[in-house]
Amino acid sequence: MWKEVRTPLITVLFIFIAVIAYTKLLGPIPFTVNSISTVKDSLFTVEGTGEVTAIPDTAMVSMGVSKTAASVETAQTQVNEVINQITTELKNLGIDTKDIKTVNYSVNPNYDYTGGTQRINGYIVNADVQVKIKPVDKANQAIDIATKAGATNVGNVQFVIDDEKRVELEEQARKEAIEKAKAKAESIARTSGIRLGRLVDVQENSQGYQPPVRMQATMEKDAMIGNAVPATELNPGENKVSTSVSLSYETL
Repeated sequence: MWKEVRTPLITVLFIFIAVIAYTKLLGPIPFTVNSISTVKDSLFTVEGTGEVTAIPDTAMVSMGVSKTAASVETAQTQVNEVINQITTELKNLGIDTKDIKTVNYSVNPNYDYTGGTQRINGYIVNADVQVKIKPVDKANQAIDIATKAGATNVGNVQFVIDDEKRVELEEQARKEAIEKAKAKAESIARTSGIRLGRLVDVQENSQGYQPPVRMQATMEKDAMIGNAVPATELNPGENKVSTSVSLSYETL
């Protein structure tokens, strides 16, 4: 009987000693436990829009001159004289050189198709500068300077808000949008009986900047020949800066 009992005991003892030796040498026996977590996926999302307006502080104006002459040199000389005069008088108005930028200068042949044949009978030279004007009330004077100096077109008149100021306005619009979205969420929750949990996500959906429509002006015949014309009067109006945000809340 002792033999019958001894054999299982020896086996159990051997296994016990082997386990102890394993844990001493290699550490605890690894095992895994699968954990299950539940994530609440019920979200309540609202949108809010903020909008602020401001009077533009900068005017952008394009000024150009076009001349046709028998030779390239003559046309270029005539164009350069007008552009140089405009530039000089704009500087005298207080506009910085860096704010007067050449955006186009072109030389093209002028063709005559009389008699069914094509021949060059002269050259057309065009030059355009874009002028950044601050404060905006100088825009009227700047345009008058250009026309009196011989500009043949003044275009793309646009009143804008300077970048630094626009960033401030965007921040104001964003703050207003968030406040409106929060108020909207709380109002809907009260009315519908929803209990709002923590705010889990904020997204800015869009930003809008709406400057006034560009205006194009071409010099009338009276101005071209030097006859008296009324002084230019432009109204900058107001610009609009807006943004939209989405807030997502957990619901309890």
